[in-house]
Amino acid sequence: MTNSSMQDFKLTQTMLRIKDPGTAIPFYRDILGMSLLDKYDFPSMEFSLYFFAYADALVGEAPAPGPDKVAWVFSQVATIELTHNWGTESDETFTGYHSGNDEQKGFGHIGITVPDVYAACARFDELGVDYVKRPDDGSMKGLAFIKDPDGYWIEILSAQGSAKIISANTEGDKDWS
Repeated sequence: MTNSSMQDFKLTQTMLRIKDPGTAIPFYRDILGMSLLDKYDFPSMEFSLYFFAYADALVGEAPAPGPDKVAWVFSQVATIELTHNWGTESDETFTGYHSGNDEQKGFGHIGITVPDVYAACARFDELGVDYVKRPDDGSMKGLAFIKDPDGYWIEILSAQGSAKIISANTEGDKDWS
């Protein structure tokens, strides 16, 4: 049951820090197929924000650049906000950000639903994407984990495949009727 005072709350973005926009932007755009909604530079604080989303999930058309477009970007759901702190891309001593999957573990992954995990992975193979887990590895068959250029994990799954995995691997406490 939703409290009426929160009925208009929505999850809009997940932020990931990136070392180099020159590698991260092509990954999210060309490999994952997301659209760059907008970029915001903050010169006095030396960082930039890049907002990505899937075009078919966008609500409304993007206005011309300006405050209305900013409001439009921040009203979308399920966006990825890539944050680049200037200079990290050329700092040879900067080894990158913690992905959350090394010790001390924290953040785990983002998830991308695809129609066919195996077809998506065949494409990822052609593009040289790094894997954490291929679809037939481990005990949970039919889902994969890939890495972005900064080492963040991205789960590749299908809705139907996930339903099969959940129903086959959870305790009998679910009433599926």
